[in-house]
Amino acid sequence: MNKGHFPSVLLIYTGGTIGMIKNPNTGALEAFNFDQLLENVPELKRFNCHISSYQFNPPIDSSDMKPSLWAELVKIITDNYNKFDGFVILHGTDTMAYTASALSFMLENLSKPVILTGSQLPIGMLRTDGKENLITAIEIASAKHPDGTAVVPEVCIFFENQLLRGNRTTKINAENFNAFRSYNYPVLATAGIHIKYNYNYIRKTDPSKSLIPHYAYDTNVIILTLFPGIQENLISNVLRTPHLRAVVLKTYGSGNAPRMPWLIQALKKATERGVIIVNISQCATGMVEMERYETGLQLIEAGVISGYDSTIEAILTKLMYMLGHGKSVHDIHHLMNISLAGEITKDS
Repeated sequence: MNKGHFPSVLLIYTGGTIGMIKNPNTGALEAFNFDQLLENVPELKRFNCHISSYQFNPPIDSSDMKPSLWAELVKIITDNYNKFDGFVILHGTDTMAYTASALSFMLENLSKPVILTGSQLPIGMLRTDGKENLITAIEIASAKHPDGTAVVPEVCIFFENQLLRGNRTTKINAENFNAFRSYNYPVLATAGIHIKYNYNYIRKTDPSKSLIPHYAYDTNVIILTLFPGIQENLISNVLRTPHLRAVVLKTYGSGNAPRMPWLIQALKKATERGVIIVNISQCATGMVEMERYETGLQLIEAGVISGYDSTIEAILTKLMYMLGHGKSVHDIHHLMNISLAGEITKDS
């Protein structure tokens, strides 16, 4: 809903480096308030856009991010959905890809931009990357087609001049400004002198459908990484964890595992008990193809299902989302083969 003819954006500050400003008296980094943000980014006053803010109190370090806070973000967006044209979430970088992935599933029928951004340096520092990230994220969140529909109606991450699909993104760098990468899906937009949108890769949505917010999740999931020399007792203990409902199995190459009878037997026993095991490659680029080699075929026979070319963040949050909604093992096996929010390269 526009105020006048200008678009409106809700800026949600959860925490993270971008919102830190040095206290001139103590020298310590402290979280900003919105007035301080306007002081450090005066360009925001020049936007042909109404900007409102919502601030987590206290701010959350992204290392402390958890599913209950994802649900809180869903509620904030849902409560304000008809008041704003887009949303920008300021978030610490360490778990930003997890939050973006989770929100892509929890905001069903989303037809407005939800752009997560942050920075590697605090916004008050001279060389900060936060200012450009924030300004461009707001511009993208407010961008509309001539017919009034959003240019980017999905959950995204904007960082270092690139707009990436949220559930295709992984943090890959703790030192440089180009902190995120989308290995298996193209960049949605590039910000240079102009913002160049790759319209063919942006999700198509139906604005006539109402947003359906989801709040439920189940965290009885675990990531298990295979490595040469992995011990039987380790695998067995993990798979017998009380209340365990799903395992993300990080395998080699195109989805291969060592040909050790005890390993396949342990996986098979787990799937027969109803534990969902999803195969994802340890490689950043490429897709799981278990039919390709005998070392992958044995996993199919054990009841392991493919994670295709998904990120670890997307697979984990998709499982939490589906388990939290009481989906049966059969339904989850089916839904893992479907792209719910553009998280895998597979027709839905």
